[in-house]
Amino acid sequence: HFDSALHKCPVSRTVLPRCQRLFFTCRAPSVSCSSLTAHRQQSVRSYAAAKEKKEETVEEKVVKEKQKVDDKNRHKPYGLTAWAPVDDVYMVRYYPKPVYETSVSIEMLKNFQKLDFSPENQPVYTNLRLDMKLEKKKKVDPFVSIIHLPHPFKSDINTIVVFTENPDQARIAMENGAAVAGGAELVEKILADEITADFYLAEPDIVQKLLPLKNKLRKKFPKSKRGSVGMNIPKMLALFKSGHEYMVEDIYVNTQVATLDMPKEYILENIRAIVKDVASHKPAEFGHHFLIFLSVGI
Repeated sequence: HFDSALHKCPVSRTVLPRCQRLFFTCRAPSVSCSSLTAHRQQSVRSYAAAKEKKEETVEEKVVKEKQKVDDKNRHKPYGLTAWAPVDDVYMVRYYPKPVYETSVSIEMLKNFQKLDFSPENQPVYTNLRLDMKLEKKKKVDPFVSIIHLPHPFKSDINTIVVFTENPDQARIAMENGAAVAGGAELVEKILADEITADFYLAEPDIVQKLLPLKNKLRKKFPKSKRGSVGMNIPKMLALFKSGHEYMVEDIYVNTQVATLDMPKEYILENIRAIVKDVASHKPAEFGHHFLIFLSVGI
């Protein structure tokens, strides 16, 4: 019977597929149950709501476009390569010197100070170039002037010597801040360097007795053109005690205007004050510009 049972293979083949079907049909409910439990767990979970993205308001920065000068049809500057370099690195002597506005120049000086770690209170100078030519081969006489700057950069007061033969005027001078006040007896002391001062003021009556000091004092010698000779001693002292003096040498005015640690607006106002005072010395017959060029440096 065993052999006959072996020959009944089709029966066994039919049984296996049925068993497999039974096996898979039995697992089907388990799959559905797991999916149901998963669905239940997902329904129980709580999720945080996503934050709404705030629309960032971007402020549009207004960029000032620099007006580019077209130099294609412009003749090449004499002795130079071109009007402007093409690259950032170039030989300075082959191109014209760049010209900036005064406010931009001051900002550049402040940036340079941070880069080279130089003192913050270093002096700032301005250089003015004047047109001193008049008609018929004449020139404007060099002048010296003293003004009150809107924002003084000196903390100390100038020392002043007042020449007067009037004891009352000498007393008034000392009360108004003069370091020394006296008559012709001060001449020998000044020649011997026993007395020195920043400025020397005098009354008109005593100027002739001070001529021995002309070579000693030179530009500091009292003169009416400089405002250092007059009868109103308190007014002169108020000007020279805290005033700033500048002078014309040849055709240039080179003087300190501020210190670099001062605000940019203060430096600009001091420069404007000096330029305005220089322009006041322009002769009446001058038909063209008196000030040609202005530069700022440290």
